[in-house]
Amino acid sequence: MDFPYSLVVFDLDGTLVDSASDISEAVNRTLVDWSLPRVEESVIRGWIGDGARALVTSAFAHAGRTVDLDEVMPGFMVHYAECLLLYPTVYPGVAETLQALRDRGVAVAVCTNKPERFVRPLLDALDLGGYFEVIVGGDTLPERKPSAVPLLHVVEHFGLQSAQCLMVGDSATDVETAAAASMPMALVTYGYLRGFDPHAVKGVRVIDDMRELLH
Repeated sequence: MDFPYSLVVFDLDGTLVDSASDISEAVNRTLVDWSLPRVEESVIRGWIGDGARALVTSAFAHAGRTVDLDEVMPGFMVHYAECLLLYPTVYPGVAETLQALRDRGVAVAVCTNKPERFVRPLLDALDLGGYFEVIVGGDTLPERKPSAVPLLHVVEHFGLQSAQCLMVGDSATDVETAAAASMPMALVTYGYLRGFDPHAVKGVRVIDDMRELLH
C-alpha cells in the first residue's frame, strides 16, 4: 500500500528516542552544582519538550531557587553534552518504520527543540542518522516549536506543501506546532506526555507503536 504522505517530520525525544535518563542526569548534575537536591527522573520527564532553557527553568522553580538563567545554562550545557550518550534507547519499531518509509520513497526529517548540535551525534550513535536529510533543532532558527517556523522550514526544503506532509510527536507542543503549520498529525502514546491525553485531541491519529504509522 502506498504511503499517503511525501514527507514525515518526527519529533526526537519521546518520539524516536527515549533520552529522559540522560537529560535527567544533566539536570541533576546542574542542581548539585548549585547545592540543590537531585530530583527523581519521573518528575523531570514532565519538564522535557520545550527546550533546554525551559527545562532548566522548571528545575530551579521546582527547587524554589531563583537564579540568573544565563549563569546556569553554560554549566548545564556541559553536563548535557557529557550525558548525551549515557543510556539513550530507540523506541520499538522506529528503525523498522524509518526503513519502510525510505523503501516507499518517503522523505523523513527531524524537528525538535533539542539544541541542534546534539541531535546528529545522538542519532548517529543509535544508527538512525542515515535516514534524515534535514534536522532542525531548537536553536537552528530564530523560533522553535510550538511556532510553525521550524516545521515549515523543513517542508519548504523539500518543496512540498503542509498537506503533503505528516508530523509525528508526543506532546501538546507538537500538536500546537502541527496545527500552526496546518499539517496532519500523529501522536505516540509512549512519550513524554506531561499529563497530556493524546486521545482527547480531535483530528489526530494516535498510535501505540511507531510501526502502526505504516498501516
